[in-house]
Amino acid sequence: MLTHGKKYRSASERRELGVPYAATKAIEIVKAMAFAKFDETVEVAIRLGVDPRHADQVVRGTVVLPAGTGKTMRVLVIAAGAKVQEALDAGADFVGTEYLAKIKEGWLDFDVMIATPDQMGQIGQLGRVLGPRGLMPNPKAGTVTFDVSKAVRESKGGKIEFRVDKGGNVHAPIGKISFAPDQLETNFAALMDTIVRSKPSAAKGVYIRNVAISSSMGPGVTVDTTPYR
Repeated sequence: MLTHGKKYRSASERRELGVPYAATKAIEIVKAMAFAKFDETVEVAIRLGVDPRHADQVVRGTVVLPAGTGKTMRVLVIAAGAKVQEALDAGADFVGTEYLAKIKEGWLDFDVMIATPDQMGQIGQLGRVLGPRGLMPNPKAGTVTFDVSKAVRESKGGKIEFRVDKGGNVHAPIGKISFAPDQLETNFAALMDTIVRSKPSAAKGVYIRNVAISSSMGPGVTVDTTPYR
């Protein structure tokens, strides 16, 4: 039988299991319960009232976290011509079509790939490499666009992508445990607002069923879903 460690059990005593807390209080408790020696990521798990087996109930989108993610994103832009300088001016770490050959050789030292639509024919050949790692550019995620300047700034500034899994859950990071409470609250509010606005018209009944916040190593804290119903 699996059991939690002493630090985890001690941290758990700071919250009442199953009791829903207001988001502000939940974040306060999560920060108080953190015990790892590294800067843990604060994560949100949302149980949605959708059936992802149906295409018209798949919840997917992006949101720019106002306070950032706390992670330095390495951005690769696949573009040519004037778009190369535009991407560099916006702060992209790697720019140019020559990186496609490097990827074929096994290079994957980037977190986000942005591409102009005219380059997707070549990038499609790398689907088996990029797809499983979540690195394939996608128009719905805003990473296939001619406005590379905006895409780079958003990726560097805290943009995250979310998608409902087979069980009807969405998992997303909202920052680091070192963030101030108001920063985490702002990011959480931005995520929840986007999730609520992404409700499929085909979804019936209660949409936001359960929400929990936790740090990478810590226990989860249940959030009161009343404001999102």
